[in-house]
Amino acid sequence: MTGRPATAVVLTVGDEIVSGDVENTNASWLARRLSELGLEVRLLAAVRDSVDDIAAVLRAEMDRVGVVIVTGGLGGTPDDLTREAVAEAFDARCEEVPELAGRLRERFSRRGLGDYAARWAKLPRGAVPLENPLGGAPGFVLGNVHVLPGLPSEMEAMFETLADRFRGAPIGAWRRRYRTGEGQIVTVLEEATRRHPAVSVGSYPSFFDTGPQVEVVLKSADATALSEAAAWVEAALDERVGG
Repeated sequence: MTGRPATAVVLTVGDEIVSGDVENTNASWLARRLSELGLEVRLLAAVRDSVDDIAAVLRAEMDRVGVVIVTGGLGGTPDDLTREAVAEAFDARCEEVPELAGRLRERFSRRGLGDYAARWAKLPRGAVPLENPLGGAPGFVLGNVHVLPGLPSEMEAMFETLADRFRGAPIGAWRRRYRTGEGQIVTVLEEATRRHPAVSVGSYPSFFDTGPQVEVVLKSADATALSEAAAWVEAALDERVGG
């Protein structure tokens, strides 16, 4: 990859994710990990096992951000359609990668699954395979689209083999909780957004028997801007509601 992309989209694939039968833990893990590496995640999306749906999201997003991470749909069953969908998005064909197919056949032939595993080597033309450190089905990279397995342990292990290529300025964060409601501090948050455009300003309310609380979160890859914004917000909120 050239340059250090600053933005990312995470797309998880699977009917079981869209239906809510399986929690989308991959998206949350990837969002946190990408943020640690310095990428701003612009979108978390989940789509069903559909070539058209997956390809449509990729076409809409892959030119808008620096990195797209796709997880799921890499097995060999009829609903594993991610390879075909990525090929569709890039207007390419899926072709067997002979060396990869040979390695997979050799590895799984002892279990009588050589030909089944070789299906995983049929990748979109131009894709670069990614070894699966913990499992069978390989991932791949095509353009800025990085395709990983859906099983969380395999996804995380494969992602870590790629992490250094994404690494940039880490996104710093400042957090404070205040015993108040959002309505009481909204003008401070609005003013902080105007004063410090390089810093994202978020507020997350909770409600308890003792009354409301708001967690105020500031984030930025610019350490100086974050420090200045945090000092201003802390002083303004201490004056408004106390710590």
